[in-house]
Amino acid sequence: MPALQRLSLPAALLGAVLVVVSVTQGRGIGPMYLLGVALLVVGLVGIVVGPRRQRPRTGVPPRPIAIPVRGRWRGLNSPTSKVPSHTHALAQTYALDITHEPVGAEPRRFDPWHRPMRRPETFPSFGQEVLSPVGGEVIAVHGAARDHLSRQSVPGLAYLLVESLVRSVGAPRHLLGNHVMVRSADGTVAVLAHLQQHSPVVGVGEQVEAGQVVGRCGNSGNSSDPHVHVQLMDGPDLRTATGLPFTWTYVGENGEVREGVPADDELFTAPAPAVR
Repeated sequence: MPALQRLSLPAALLGAVLVVVSVTQGRGIGPMYLLGVALLVVGLVGIVVGPRRQRPRTGVPPRPIAIPVRGRWRGLNSPTSKVPSHTHALAQTYALDITHEPVGAEPRRFDPWHRPMRRPETFPSFGQEVLSPVGGEVIAVHGAARDHLSRQSVPGLAYLLVESLVRSVGAPRHLLGNHVMVRSADGTVAVLAHLQQHSPVVGVGEQVEAGQVVGRCGNSGNSSDPHVHVQLMDGPDLRTATGLPFTWTYVGENGEVREGVPADDELFTAPAPAVR
């Protein structure tokens, strides 16, 4: 079933191409047209039904975890603002994106008239240390993906959409980019994605503590600009696991201590976790 889900998008695209070619060439309702319609229907069904298979059950209490960064950050695509925050696919129901915004830094924004792509090194998030939010065993590490240019303009976003379609055909690592996955004692798996190339400093099988540095923020995989993607799931396989809600303790902009997950565009400060 995971393989079928992965092939749904290519099937739909190929089906659409076959239908368009049949119509434009005036071939009528022939074998090419019928094959195209069949592929299009099967692909669209897979695209719609696939993510629903990973819809988590409701009423699951959030897991307390450590904040995976230090300093002042901004929440993006937050489950506090919308569920699913991303999509049910790849266990991203409660995933959160965060971007570093030190005091005085220019806020992250989509600028349609900005130059199409910028080097990732020009963003404050790039190179920031990323910490494990849970203690446990490292079960997956990938660090070879390049850090690509940003995609925060109209041309850049169009390129990102096409690029994401291509990435979705392959293994999940093409979407995650460089990443580290840590499995805690209760089987919960934490995923940290879009890390800087060659930055992971842990290996598969290694035991890590919550708050331990595992890599640095980058712009690899399906990422518009440097940020950290964090999610919890109930198993090690991104294609079959379901997402889990989580919570952490953070400091709001007015100095108040809060428990939960920062909402979209909410600024928060993450005190440095103590490494046991």
